[in-house]
Amino acid sequence: MKFLLHWLVIAIALWVTAAILPGVGFASPTALAISAIVLGLVNALIRPVLTILTLPITILTLGLFYLLVNGFVFFLASKIVPGFEVAGFWWAVLGALVVGVISWFIGAFEKKR
Repeated sequence: MKFLLHWLVIAIALWVTAAILPGVGFASPTALAISAIVLGLVNALIRPVLTILTLPITILTLGLFYLLVNGFVFFLASKIVPGFEVAGFWWAVLGALVVGVISWFIGAFEKKR
C-alpha cells in the first residue's frame, strides 16, 4: 500500500511539473505512469551510488552539487522511458527540483493523517 501511495505522489508531482515547465512533457498518461515507476526505481537504485561517489564535490559545494545529481537522475529516467521528454539537462535539474518540492508538499499532508 505504501509503494502505491508513493508512486501516486510521484505521478502527481510529475504531472504538475509537466504542466508548469515547458521543457518537461509526456506523450501519454501511460508514459506518465511508467515514468513515475522508473523515476522511483532510479532514485532508489542509482542515486545512492551517485551520492556516495560525488560526496567530496557535494561537500566542497556545500550541498549544491546534489541538485545536479538529482537532475542527472531525472534526465536518465527521461532517456529510459519513451514518451517522457526533457528538453535538456538544465530542464532536468529544474524538473527534479520542482518534483522534489511538490512531493515534499504532498507528503507533508499525507503524514499528518
